[in-house]
Formats: sequence, C-alpha cells, structure tokens
Amino acid sequence: MEYGFAFFPGQGAQTPGMGKDLYENSAAARLVFEQASDGAGLNIAKLCFDSDKDTLSRTENSQIAIFTHSLAALAALRELGVTFRAAAGFSLGEYTALTAAGVLSPADGVKIVSMRGKLMQQAADSIDSGMAAILGLDDAAIEDACAKVTSGLVRPVNYNCPGQLVIAGEKAALAQAIENCKAAGARRALPLAVSGAFHTPLMAGAAAELRAYAADFTFSAPQMDIYSNLDGQVLSTDDLPAHLERHMVSPVRWSRLVQNGLDAGLTTAREVGPGTTLTGFAGKISKALVCKAAGDMAGVRAAAE
Repeated sequence: MEYGFAFFPGQGAQTPGMGKDLYENSAAARLVFEQASDGAGLNIAKLCFDSDKDTLSRTENSQIAIFTHSLAALAALRELGVTFRAAAGFSLGEYTALTAAGVLSPADGVKIVSMRGKLMQQAADSIDSGMAAILGLDDAAIEDACAKVTSGLVRPVNYNCPGQLVIAGEKAALAQAIENCKAAGARRALPLAVSGAFHTPLMAGAAAELRAYAADFTFSAPQMDIYSNLDGQVLSTDDLPAHLERHMVSPVRWSRLVQNGLDAGLTTAREVGPGTTLTGFAGKISKALVCKAAGDMAGVRAAAE
C-alpha cells in the first residue's frame, strides 16, 4: 500500500507510555528503539514507557522520544509493506523526515536530534519565554498584534492551519501580544506546555551551535521528496547544516507545505508517530487530503490494509 505523505509530528506530541505498543508487537519497531538507545547512550524505551509527563516534556527528552517513536512506527509500517511518495515533518519532525528519506542514517539522526534537544533546552532555560496558540483569528491580524509589541521579542512561529497560529517570545512580550490578539477578536489564546520560544531569533545561539555540530556529518541524496516546513517547498539537500540553522529560528509553514503537496497530487497521508495533531490540521487545511494516524499498531495495521 502506497500513500502520498508520511507526516512526522513535532514536540508536544509526547505522552507517557508512548511507543510501547509498537515495541511489544513489531520486531522492526523494537529494533529501532534498541539502536536509537545505543546511539544516544540512553535507554529511550525506558524514557518513553516509564517517564512521567513532566520528564517527557523537557525538550532534551521529548525530542529524542518523539523522533524514536516516529521512526519505530515507520519501521512497523514498512515491515507490513507500506510505502510513501514523500515525507514531511512538523518542526522536529523534519529530522525524522530526513532520516525516513535516507538523507540521515538512523544513527546520525539520533545524535543530531539529541544535540538539538540539549541545545534548545539550554537556550530555553536561559530566557524567560514561552509559546501560545491563537485560535479564531486570521494570520494577518496575529502578525499585526505581534508587530505592535515594542518591548521585548514576540513572533508568529507555527502556521498550523486556518484559524490557528502559534506565537512565541519573551514572557512579557508574549503576554502583550496575547492581549492584542484578544482585542482583535481572537476566540482563545492557549499557552503551550513547552519550555521556550522555539522558531524565533531567541534560538539563534543554539541554531549556530547545531550548524557547527551538523557540519561533521554525512548527508546522502534523498530517496523520496522531502517537503520542508521552512518554506513548504521540496527540500534541496545542498548545505543542510545551514538549512538546519535557519530552520530553528524560522516559522513553521505547515499550511503552505500541505497545500503544495496537494498541488503536486499528494492527497493521502499517514501521521507516523505519537498523537493526532497533524491529522487534525489536515482536515482544517483541505478536505481534499485524507490523513489518518498511524502511531500505534492499530493505526499501522489499518494503513497496511
């Protein structure tokens, strides 16, 4: 069975017990957990299965846990004969997409994602910052609400789907932008359970360190198209370390990415990894895209059938 997109989730999809069903029921998935643990020097199965919510929510833990769970789900799908024409990931999920497409080896993907999580956690710990989802307001109004904040940094960062855009920044600036959005007619403003202002210039130091770290790795030609959430286009793998640096400080253009895939004839997708967030976004972006979750064995088996 072939699908258009493999969608890989980003940070926030973590949950205690994640991936245990795959580990117990798929030999291919279990091997992914074991190899990722060896590469990271960390028992990732124990991290995913036994950690509480607060432990898993730390960026240094959630990123490697989601990355491993997603690759395990992909391995279980491939074990049952499921293939994809293209890969795309939300924020962190772009690293899973790079690995799924063969640009990164799984061993190198584990090392780079581990380093990314540590660098972003350090940056988040050094700045009082956060993120919030703004619901029920058009993108231009939210951009204007952020632009009106003159004391501190706040930016639109995740263009999720029509009617939902995430903003991020320093706490005081973020609070002011939220008030501006409410005054402009936003239906709700929901603080997110993340530890920093990701995809903003506040991550610039971490992004530069990641670029330097990634420069020592080998990147191969992709075995399928990768749609990047940096601009929504098919990714060029020229100078990937520079791309990864820009990716960390730039907005996630998910709506644009999905629409570009649809324009190229990618009308089916499976969300490969924990949660159903991207499946929910897909239904709001376009009814032409049929997307279902495949993050546990029930979803994997349904995709194979």
